[in-house]
Amino acid sequence: MAEIKHVGRLKSNQRKVIVAYRVIPGENPPKNALVIDTATLRDEDHDVLINTVEGNSGQTAFEFAEVMARTSLSDGANMLARFHSTGRLQSIPMTEIEMTPNTATAVGLDELNKIIADQRGVTIADLAMKDPNELPEGTTITEAGSVSEMPKTANKAVVAEAQAATLQAPNDGVLTDADLAAKYRSDADRLYKEAKALRAQAEELVPTVKKKTSAKATA
Repeated sequence: MAEIKHVGRLKSNQRKVIVAYRVIPGENPPKNALVIDTATLRDEDHDVLINTVEGNSGQTAFEFAEVMARTSLSDGANMLARFHSTGRLQSIPMTEIEMTPNTATAVGLDELNKIIADQRGVTIADLAMKDPNELPEGTTITEAGSVSEMPKTANKAVVAEAQAATLQAPNDGVLTDADLAAKYRSDADRLYKEAKALRAQAEELVPTVKKKTSAKATA
């Protein structure tokens, strides 16, 4: 079963997130990660993000933020800079995130970071990118946004989802189109991954065989 790096979900509600920074540089002791809630993105930004995560550059990078810093969105904007300036990069405790490399595996980000740090013989803080200015040439800290300036709390959509395991109507009892769209995108992401994995498993068990059509007898 193929595994995909940088993909996770919030433990409280299973909402899908992409982990940009598994460890926030300069945070000591390290407690939080910077993630992108995929359901809050515009469709065009969402598609570029997912394609980038699943591509070779995304899967070979230790921190996905490195790839974001050299990736352009459909309108030409830098992905890391845009997501920072629009508040899409959210600081979430590692203990509230679990990584889901495939549909059968889930491991806490805090646990995963500890395992990697132990294997490398370093501390969890040492896993952080040392200097954002060391990102690809032409990308500066001003363009990418200082990590220390990232929001310390999730935006309203993330907070609402973190406090309830299911989508709930606001006080007036009415769900907006934006609420429903965010929920549908999140569900679509999850179902797509599950369906893809199940098809792969089915093919491994019994490969698809094209049925031969028999010629009908003619009178």
